Amino acid sequence: MDARLNVFGNATAGKFLKHIISADKVLSGSTLPAATQELVKIRASQINGCGFCTDMHTKDAAHAGETSVRLNLVAAWREATVFTDAERAALELAEQGTRIADAAGGVTDEAWANAAKHYDEDQLAALVSLIALINAFNRVNVIIQQPAGDYQPGQFG
Repeated sequence: MDARLNVFGNATAGKFLKHIISADKVLSGSTLPAATQELVKIRASQINGCGFCTDMHTKDAAHAGETSVRLNLVAAWREATVFTDAERAALELAEQGTRIADAAGGVTDEAWANAAKHYDEDQLAALVSLIALINAFNRVNVIIQQPAGDYQPGQFG
């Protein structure tokens, strides 16, 4: 299976990806915990049906020491006991932020207040930016049908 468009070989797509990858580097250097960042990326990617990003971020998280139990339960985080209250707040914000089109009110005040109990303003800024960024990556990969399964941790870094 080949992608509809070779984003790495196309000048316009390459320039765009260069900029959003730079944005990702800003966020990876933030004080938002790395494990939380990966969990958010995985959950948004699952919701959006982005196999490429789900493959990448589950492998990156495992490579960084995340447990298979937690990775396997991301999609069912509400019923799982393996996530902290802060991670749960981030996952809720990620879900609501990813499903904006499905909810007339967008992100609820309750979800925002819950996240704000666990994260300072800089971490909230990173979390909001991360949710927007992973959704952008997901949309590119879903639209072009980027194949999943062959990613190796650190492949792009």
